[in-house]
Amino acid sequence: MSKKECSICHCADSATNPVYSKKGILICKNCFSNEEVERIFLRNDNIYEEEDNILNFNNVSPKDLKTALDEYVIGQDKAKKLLSVAVYNHYKRISQEEAVEDDVEIFKSNILLLGPTGSGKTLMAQTFARFLDVPIAISDATSLTQAGYVGEDVENIITRLYQAADYDIKRTQRGIIFIDEIDKIARVSENRSITRDVSGEGVQQALLKIIEGSVVNISPQGGRKHPHQEFVQIDTQNILFICGGAFDGLNDIIKNRLGKNVLGFNSEKKTINNDENYFHLVDSSDLMNYGMIPELIGRLHIIATLDEINQEAMLNILLKPKNSLIKQYQKIFALDNVELEFEEAALRLIAQKAIDRKTGARALRAIMEGLMIDLMFDIKDYSGYKIVITKDFVLNKKQPMLVKRRKKKII
Repeated sequence: MSKKECSICHCADSATNPVYSKKGILICKNCFSNEEVERIFLRNDNIYEEEDNILNFNNVSPKDLKTALDEYVIGQDKAKKLLSVAVYNHYKRISQEEAVEDDVEIFKSNILLLGPTGSGKTLMAQTFARFLDVPIAISDATSLTQAGYVGEDVENIITRLYQAADYDIKRTQRGIIFIDEIDKIARVSENRSITRDVSGEGVQQALLKIIEGSVVNISPQGGRKHPHQEFVQIDTQNILFICGGAFDGLNDIIKNRLGKNVLGFNSEKKTINNDENYFHLVDSSDLMNYGMIPELIGRLHIIATLDEINQEAMLNILLKPKNSLIKQYQKIFALDNVELEFEEAALRLIAQKAIDRKTGARALRAIMEGLMIDLMFDIKDYSGYKIVITKDFVLNKKQPMLVKRRKKKII
């Protein structure tokens, strides 16, 4: 697979000269720093049409999208492949809807991500937005309520996207909205209550219209709507909605369904491993039993499941991504002329500690901050040294191994 190439100088994407997607074209860092190119680019001459503010999908494939994900998200290959195809089809549909004139209308497909906390759901959505150069708004479903009740109106998530797009309506209408903790607005039970569930089923009902596609009046500055204020109309038809949640307890619902799935008098009941994760066998009936309303499930056409992170994957998360934690701390220390090195045994212990906390990859930063805080407090005392983080240091925070370096700058 060929790398991205700059549309101006045709140089390949590299670490020293990355190629970005800007307004429908690919442009490298060197070209964008050129004053003449930048002047033309910002002026929006005929070279770049104003409408082309998403990546040119004639030169992109689902494999390119997955490659972009691989740089930041470790593992989850099945989910990444499914998401790459879904996002590619969504934006290919947008880019071609005006170019092809026929009677066939392609409807959009929204995405539901199921997986334990810290497995990479939010990071995937952010990576897509960065690669495609589209605005993204991340909202927490737990803060949403029906209009008129204490809490946040559902329309405010559109306002967040509008603000993230620098108040550009066209960019807003091609953005991505990620709604986290979608499982927290499930109905308490399948039976409808005589009282209003304004932060559960009520929010699910309110989400139906904007997820499927409609024109929504929003307040540009956010907050509650007032009769005399000016509104901005946003069409959500081409906004990609990605909903994510951990869905604690869903695994038991799936196992219960699989265990009862017996046909005939002499059939044997299926053997269910209580320790195994059956998320990949989820269907709409399981989600309805969990408390999601059928109308919302019907609008989240693509369901991708993410696996729990094991120690090997956690170790790779520490080391392999472009902006991995280890690389970040090494850069921070290098700014003060201190080299930072980690022994493999120390890294494996950090990974295991993160798994024990059961909060996924998010636990890594908390653990690393706790380990590094004293070293960063005395950072000036270590100038000119190499600090080696050992297993004993991770276990007992004993003095790390120090190696004297020659008097020269690291960076």
